[in-house]
Amino acid sequence: MSVEAAGAPLVELRDVNKHFGELHVLRDINLSVTRGEVVVVIGPSGSGKSTLCRTINRLETIDSGTITLDGQPLPEEGKALARLRADVGMVFQAFNLFAHKTVLQNVTLGPIKAKGLKKSEADKAAMELLDRVGVADQAGKLPAQLSGGQQQRVAIARALAMQPKVMLFDEPTSALDPEMINEVLDVMTGLARDGMTMIVITHEMGFARRAANRVIFMDAGSIVEEATPEEFFTNAQSDRARDFLSKILTH
Repeated sequence: MSVEAAGAPLVELRDVNKHFGELHVLRDINLSVTRGEVVVVIGPSGSGKSTLCRTINRLETIDSGTITLDGQPLPEEGKALARLRADVGMVFQAFNLFAHKTVLQNVTLGPIKAKGLKKSEADKAAMELLDRVGVADQAGKLPAQLSGGQQQRVAIARALAMQPKVMLFDEPTSALDPEMINEVLDVMTGLARDGMTMIVITHEMGFARRAANRVIFMDAGSIVEEATPEEFFTNAQSDRARDFLSKILTH
């Protein structure tokens, strides 16, 4: 790969706007994420963080502006859109696992159906991923037999099974009991260390400090501030960010 290609953004949003009726949820968003970068998006509820995440794999359409992935504009529909969804792994607040399929089947379904992998190959790759996220011993169980933290780690393995170029995490720990949060964050920190490009919406400031290359602070649909974690947490520039940090860091 040429130096230029390495430096080109993997995900780029330019002047992106989105309305839900009267509500202007994304206002002139400009954001570039380079390969291997971990960007953590924080901000109060209703600031547009989840919508931003969902526009990148086109779960939400945009009203104006452009979004490119690896230099290509996001496709509208059809096979190209299915390919995009394979390139952009997504892990939600809810685990969204298929309840009637085993853990192993949940992870192999995409590679077999979408990528045409043989079952034996898909099983082998899935077991390696389940091992990587620490739940290989649960492969034969149904999701309901797992804890929330285990289910979320399976959801991460399932997204990784498609070999995505970028992983989106939309508050992946907010539905978990406190003792399960770290087991999921540890997996995410490992992915970050391994060079996975990640955009993470989270309230977990320890993770942001530890794993992010850059912190984006959103409020009322706009990116108000972006900085390294060190700069952001010790010397936030905007009143809105300082106010937000004072509320969450004192509890």
